[in-house]
Amino acid sequence: MIPDDPAAEDAVLALVSALRESGYAFTTVTPATHARVNRRPGNAVARSLRDVFGWSRPFRADLLPPALLDPMRRAGAAVPEGDGFRPTLRLSSLDGEVFLHSAYPPLDADAVFFGPDTMRFVQAVVAHLAARPGPVRRAVDIGCGSGAAGIAIAKRAPEAEVLLVDVNDKALRAAALNARLAGVRVHPCRSDLLADVEGPFDLIVSNPPFMIDAAKRAYRDGGGRHGAGLSLAVIEAAADRLAPGGTLVLFTGAAIVEGADGFRREAGERCRRAGLDWSYREVDPDAYGEELDGPAYAEVERIALVVLEATRPGPSGDAR
Repeated sequence: MIPDDPAAEDAVLALVSALRESGYAFTTVTPATHARVNRRPGNAVARSLRDVFGWSRPFRADLLPPALLDPMRRAGAAVPEGDGFRPTLRLSSLDGEVFLHSAYPPLDADAVFFGPDTMRFVQAVVAHLAARPGPVRRAVDIGCGSGAAGIAIAKRAPEAEVLLVDVNDKALRAAALNARLAGVRVHPCRSDLLADVEGPFDLIVSNPPFMIDAAKRAYRDGGGRHGAGLSLAVIEAAADRLAPGGTLVLFTGAAIVEGADGFRREAGERCRRAGLDWSYREVDPDAYGEELDGPAYAEVERIALVVLEATRPGPSGDAR
């Protein structure tokens, strides 16, 4: 998506700055909605900035002014296609910022995903920050992707040490650029869960992959039964690293079979074994209904989106 090259990164920053000055804004939808809208008559070729940088439609060179096309080409964010170009990145609006992520369709195994779940996740993190009794001193966003949640934390707790961890190098580059664009200080780190970072945290947040994906794309495939494997692994990793008074905010999906939420049961068991106080709520009772047609979900009646908050009892202390 973005080459590992300082000149390309500078070009991306120039591109986004120019787009901001133009008043650009875009709310990214689900891939299913994106496909439906792009299939409509007249939507095959871009006619506006939102068509290019939001809807990922191919465009002719004369659509964009040089102030946008030149840095886009220097950054490798526009590749030749037919008699024009195809964008390789998207820009989405959230929390007063513009976030870089992969263009539609996000088919690559290391695509940097951003969508409605990102917005729900950030909303859950912001709500926790508004309600928590003590300050955030050290936080980590596990599987940070675009870095949206960690950046939201850094904006509201500027004195905190905020780590953004992921196994996807493209995601870490995008998250670092998004943090620069937001004007916040974060620390991107390559880590499998928390295995490659040290010390306790008083806030751990995560929106891990929670689907079964036949293509095994890193941003989407959660593994385990009905995609819950990675979400359960996040709970176990957090249980070992939460400081007294520290909280895990986990946004994920739960497959409901014959009215029973198996993920809630397993997550609760792990929290109890670790001595964590926990709460659990559905934020959307029915998402990703198209997945129910696949064999991996043959027994599932719905997929719910849920938020689990788990807290290590004790007074909030210095997590450094």
